[in-house]
Amino acid sequence: MKTKDEYMDDGNTALAVGDLAAAEAAYLAAIGAAPNDPEVWHALTMARYKLGDFSGAIEAGLRASTLDPNDRMIWTSLSMAYVKENRIEEAEAAAAKAKVIGWGGKIKLD
Repeated sequence: MKTKDEYMDDGNTALAVGDLAAAEAAYLAAIGAAPNDPEVWHALTMARYKLGDFSGAIEAGLRASTLDPNDRMIWTSLSMAYVKENRIEEAEAAAAKAKVIGWGGKIKLD
């Protein structure tokens, strides 16, 4: 069985060459190896976003945000996915959280 990092490398390579389905599969395998690692959930968020699976991207991004609520990029990615789903109020809220973190603040989850 591969390690989380090996699965992540596989996913990143697949993403780089445009094999989005393989990237998603590799990131899901990485989650199996490290289910509480926000990095793998964020990677899955972006693979699903690029696949056009915006609701799946939001689901993965929300999981990532619970694991690391003060990761600015997770909130930015969530905001992008919310926009694609035309969920503007949620997109603005996620973007605001990213901005607060960028200013050095901390996020407290509801």
